Amino acid sequence: MPGTSLRISGGDAVVEYDVTGTGPGLVLVHGTGVGREQWLPLTEAVADRFTVVAPDLSGSGGTTDHGGPLSLADLAEEVLAAADDAGLDTFHLVGHSLGAVTAAHLASTRPGRVRSLALHAGWAYTDTRMDAEFRHWLALLRADAENGTSLFARMLPLMAFGPRYWERTDAAANEELVAALPAVFAPGIARQTEIDRRVDLRPLLGRVTAPTLVLASAHDRLVGADQQRALLAGIPHARYAEIDAGHGAPGEDPAGFAARIAAFLDEQPVSPREGAASAC
Repeated sequence: MPGTSLRISGGDAVVEYDVTGTGPGLVLVHGTGVGREQWLPLTEAVADRFTVVAPDLSGSGGTTDHGGPLSLADLAEEVLAAADDAGLDTFHLVGHSLGAVTAAHLASTRPGRVRSLALHAGWAYTDTRMDAEFRHWLALLRADAENGTSLFARMLPLMAFGPRYWERTDAAANEELVAALPAVFAPGIARQTEIDRRVDLRPLLGRVTAPTLVLASAHDRLVGADQQRALLAGIPHARYAEIDAGHGAPGEDPAGFAARIAAFLDEQPVSPREGAASAC
């Protein structure tokens, strides 16, 4: 598994990532408490025409670090380090939830590197209501660690999935999902949630130069429409689209989510250098 070392604010980190496919660079940034496996459906959909790099952020998968507090800037530097190590000069950039705010941070601070930007379930800043939600997550995670319960896993489908999930599931299937979820959670989920609590991209959004898709979930209980409006207002060259799902659209509707992102990526122009390479 490829990996690269870098210095982040609290010490050293070694970022592991997958690299798949061929063509223009595409970097995928996962959400809170999961890992690069979140992107397998999208990777399978586009690997025939993109070189896909999917890193694990600190706290997830095979990435290791100092174990202390993290910042959004740390995660953005980890994503860039993986792209550099994979040999990507410029790249398309896609993020979900925490990955979306990380991607927006990277696109605003290194605009020359990012060719297009797709943000699903991202937000401009963590308001009081969102912070209360994240504090609730942390309380559930602490209770689970102390008592061996699965309170966070039981809450997650209620928070993350929209009506279509509940229409096609039953109590037994939902219980099966709840039982399986703790094995999926990244060990650093609480550390990543602390980053969620401190997001404020408002001073940076105007620096994004890449064409941007702000993809909202119609039934997102975590990130409201006001946050999508703030992203659209703050990012030049941004446009809006919506998917009929909850906050966790990549898990609720993997095929539909991948199709939405792939369609946006396929609209982006090919650089002259890539066109010449494809013609060879």
